[in-house]
Amino acid sequence: MASLFVGLITFFVLIALLALLGYQLMCFADLEFDYTDPLIDSAARINKVVVPEFVVQAVFCFVCIATGQGFLCFMSLPNLHYNFKLYRSKRHLVDVTEIFNKLNSEKKQRLIKFGYVILIFVVFLSRLLCTVGVDDC
Repeated sequence: MASLFVGLITFFVLIALLALLGYQLMCFADLEFDYTDPLIDSAARINKVVVPEFVVQAVFCFVCIATGQGFLCFMSLPNLHYNFKLYRSKRHLVDVTEIFNKLNSEKKQRLIKFGYVILIFVVFLSRLLCTVGVDDC
């Protein structure tokens, strides 16, 4: 029962992380197809969820360490290190004046992070199914 509770906590933290990254990607898509104003809406909406994404990533690593899921923590450390490096160098926010020049690189960065978190999610689900008791592990 305890492993199921731990699995649910980790599951919801991962879903929150995927939602934040997906929201950023949708904002970049809206900007790319000119649905929103780049100077007011897009940069403000993206910048509003960048720091919560970093916090949720750190919480995920902490939850993995606290619950004994060392492999998942080890898998998420490169992403956490990259986020920390961006935050320390003050390159984590999208600049309003440079948003069109860096649109492709910022979108590619978010897509890579999104794919990496999906990989972590798939590994988490497979490990959860093995601990719950599915016979095909």
